[in-house]
Order: sequence, then C-alpha cells, then structure tokens
Amino acid sequence: MRYADVALEAFAHVLPDRVVTSEELERRLAPLYDRLRLSTGRIELMSGIRERRFFAPGTRPSAIAARAGALALERSGVARERIGLLVHAAVCRDFLEPATASVVHHALELPPTCAAFDLSNACLGFANALVVAASQIERREIDAALVVSGEDGGALVEETVRWLTTDPTAGRAELKRAHASLTIGAGGAAMVLAHASIATKSARLVGGVALADSAAHVLCQGDVRAGGGGPLMETDSEALLVAGNALAARTWPRFLAEVGWSAESIERVVTHQVGVAHRRLLFETLGLDRGRDFPTVEELGNIGSVSLPLSYSLAVERGVVRAGERVALLGIGSGLNCLMLGVVA
Repeated sequence: MRYADVALEAFAHVLPDRVVTSEELERRLAPLYDRLRLSTGRIELMSGIRERRFFAPGTRPSAIAARAGALALERSGVARERIGLLVHAAVCRDFLEPATASVVHHALELPPTCAAFDLSNACLGFANALVVAASQIERREIDAALVVSGEDGGALVEETVRWLTTDPTAGRAELKRAHASLTIGAGGAAMVLAHASIATKSARLVGGVALADSAAHVLCQGDVRAGGGGPLMETDSEALLVAGNALAARTWPRFLAEVGWSAESIERVVTHQVGVAHRRLLFETLGLDRGRDFPTVEELGNIGSVSLPLSYSLAVERGVVRAGERVALLGIGSGLNCLMLGVVA
C-alpha cells in the first residue's frame, strides 16, 4: 500500500496517574511465590517492565479514547465537520454492542456524516485502523478521519493475580502462561489523518505492508471464563517471541520495497512494545541499530493497541522524532499479524 496524499495531521495520548510496580504485583503474588518457593523480581527480570499504569476502576475505554481524541482534534487544523470516519481500535470496549466508537462519536460531537465503528485486531488494531482510514482518504471518499483507542488492562491484571493466588492447582506452568498478562498497562491514543489538500501539518503517512501467520493464533488467547469472573489470557511467550520475529523478518524487506526506503535511510524506529527481550530480538532480526529505538515498555508496560501510537506521540513530544525524519512504525499482534508503516514526521 502506498499513499501520496495522506497527512498525519495530529496525534495525542493520555496516561493514567496510578502507577503499579512489578514489585507491588509480586508482593500480592506472595502466597503463590511462597508455595512454589520462587524469589521475587521475576516479572522485571523476564520482561524488563518496572511499572505500568491503570485508570481508576470503572473507567470506560470510550472515556479514555474520547480524551485522547479531543486532544488530537484540538491540535489539528481540521474542522469536526470534515471528519468522515471515526474508528475505535482497542482490545477493550465498553460493551459487546453497540460499538464503543458510537460512544466516542457522541462524546466528541462529531457530525452525523461521520461513520463510526470498532476495529479489533489485538495489539495491531490501531495500525490496521490507520490503513483503513488512509485508504479512504487517498481515494477521496472522505476528507479526514480520527482513529482512537482506549486500553486499560487493570481488570485483566487483577483477575490474573486473584486466580493465581486463590486456585490451589496453579503452579509454575500456569504462572508461566500468565506472565504476559502481568505486563499489561493502560493508556489512550488518537490520530487525525487528513487529505493533503486540507492538511495544515507536513507529516505524512507514506505506506506500508501487512503479513499474517494465522497458524500461530493458538499462542496467545484471552477470554472471559465460563461461569463469570474477569478476563484471563494464556500466552506461550517464548513461542510467540520466535514466531513474531520470524514474521517480522518476512515483512521487513517487503516493507522497504513498498515504501522505497533503505534500512539505513530510516532515522527512527517505533515499535509495539511487549517486553525488552522482544524488542531486542526484533532489532537484531531486522539488523537495525538499537540507537534508533524509542523504548517505553519499561515504564508503561504493554498497552495493547495503544502502545505503538502512544510511543510515537511521546517520541515527538520529547523531541526524539523531529520534523522531516523517516520513521518506521512496526507492529506485531497475536494472531499472528504484522503491519509495518512508514511515516515522514
């Protein structure tokens, strides 16, 4: 996919105030750790994650997404009546029906001519939504679009801790499969895309490539257990690490060819961040200089679909990404799916 006229008009992110450290989670896991004779420090050792953030219990994904969306709209030069599409792209949602996007649409007072729907694809949803929006803009079906996402893994982490500490059958194998669930965090992100003819900013979306390895769909699965209770997720982290990087290795040369870049010409790389080991192996697999990386996972954890856009927004905010630089946005989501996008900041 290539885009000649799609501008990245504005972006924004929101983060919750409540910080939960890995050390704090392990204090709560003490009954399990003591029974299995495990030492503390495992979560940070295995993932590199020191802390993550959560919103107050009861905060809806739509409220998080609307906050980020309002900021992005405020920063853009695009009037609300020009927004022809709103996509909410989070794993989390307010309810099964209607679409969480409809709640965000109402909260932001978007016009009735603006279509709204949810797009869910694990951690890759936001990047997928950018492609959907950009394609409509490139074809001049709409003038502009707003992509939002609100994620809060608090319920997943709480249920995982409760299960591990109250189920007498939980052992080392169960803890290993639950490890990824203890790395989840929270945040919100939003981006406004616009046709170049109405854009007021110079940043643009160049294009990208997507590849799938659906045989790996069994490696990470989350659901609400039968009989009620909160959500739980089981992940084969090691197998997912290997399969995800193998898929990225197949996607990378296609991406470079599609956008007409060389690896050396890319000034900054921003990734969907799962853990330190995943990010390190990804850079090694693709032969990239880790000095071009922008790490956030150590402080924010894995924020699902928000991780990639929020990390990009932070990188620009902190002056790590500068105007005119070529940026590769690299996303891998369980399923498995890989999507790589090129942005000129």
